[in-house]
Amino acid sequence: MKALHFGAGNIGRGFIGKLLADAGIQLTFADVNQVVLDAINARHEYPVHVVGEQAQVEIVKGVNAVNSTSDDIVDLVAEVDIVTTAVGPQILERIAGGIAKGLAKRSDNANSRPLNIIACENMVRGTTQLKAHVLKALPEQYHAWVEANVGFVDSAVDRIVPPSEAGSSDPLEVTVETFSEWIVDQTQFKGPLPAIPGMELTDNLMAFVERKLFTLNTGHAITAYLGQLAGHNTIREAILDPQVRAVVKGAMEESGAVLIKRYGFEADKHAAYIQKILGRFENPYLKDDVERVGRQPLRKLSAGDRLIKPTLGTLEYQLPHDNLVTGIAAALRYHSEQDPQAQELAELLAKQDVAATLAQISGLDANSDVVKAVVKAWSAMA
Repeated sequence: MKALHFGAGNIGRGFIGKLLADAGIQLTFADVNQVVLDAINARHEYPVHVVGEQAQVEIVKGVNAVNSTSDDIVDLVAEVDIVTTAVGPQILERIAGGIAKGLAKRSDNANSRPLNIIACENMVRGTTQLKAHVLKALPEQYHAWVEANVGFVDSAVDRIVPPSEAGSSDPLEVTVETFSEWIVDQTQFKGPLPAIPGMELTDNLMAFVERKLFTLNTGHAITAYLGQLAGHNTIREAILDPQVRAVVKGAMEESGAVLIKRYGFEADKHAAYIQKILGRFENPYLKDDVERVGRQPLRKLSAGDRLIKPTLGTLEYQLPHDNLVTGIAAALRYHSEQDPQAQELAELLAKQDVAATLAQISGLDANSDVVKAVVKAWSAMA
């Protein structure tokens, strides 16, 4: 089996690429970072530091790489059995053109072997969004062939992969936590279901997408935003602050109540899942900056993302949301000189009031009780 993976960054190398290579799949990375590409092609292997109670270094072997803007992409898409991505939600549209050209060539070559494409992004149904970009870039004459032969498979991914240590001189070295979860929608595959250790198949993906979004992502973001306000530098420092921890745990319990209502998760098992995530945030071996985790606040405050979506669920089921409101208010106070979205947020708040800004970003009604509660919490943080 052959795979093409877009994104040779830390998540690509430390998580999805590693699982594919470990499964014995012939793996090619696609990226634009020439330093990383050259290093992969020179060595065909790289080290992954798995950190936790039993820390170890695992060597990923038998990999190569191509530039994702080159014509090599077209030939690879025309030939491989699986395409995966870990590029970030904003980049999916940029890689869609190359994938579309590859699918056209695959059809022209009469290659009817099933191809499955899986976007492994920190977003809800990222592959469905990638499919829309690909079909837009693909001449209509190929659409029916793609529907028949290409599976666009949505997935939920979960593994904390912090930036590499500043002192490391190896561009391929990556650090990951022990925990990982890759859940895919088995109903969307074409052809036989692949047997890849570490890939879990489900016919109820949205339950797991929202479980991860409403728990790991919600908790991580609120830890970052409250941590920055409290003067902490890392996620571990922030979650060990009792005041931050109380709000983060409370927010995950509020979002968890939505999941229990919506999907029938067992309350005791979900409580254990929350405790496991709090333990992951505390991992002393993961040095993750609150500024990095909090970046892109506009996306994280959008209607379908980790702060507003669970809050909408609490409104739907008439459940408490005080801690989620505190998290949203803290997100509106996030600042970063390095993050364009943080700059844009600051500009919006300079031009208009908090209620109008939140309504513009999230789609919430500026006059609603929940927005009024956020404004009150935001003011109290001054």
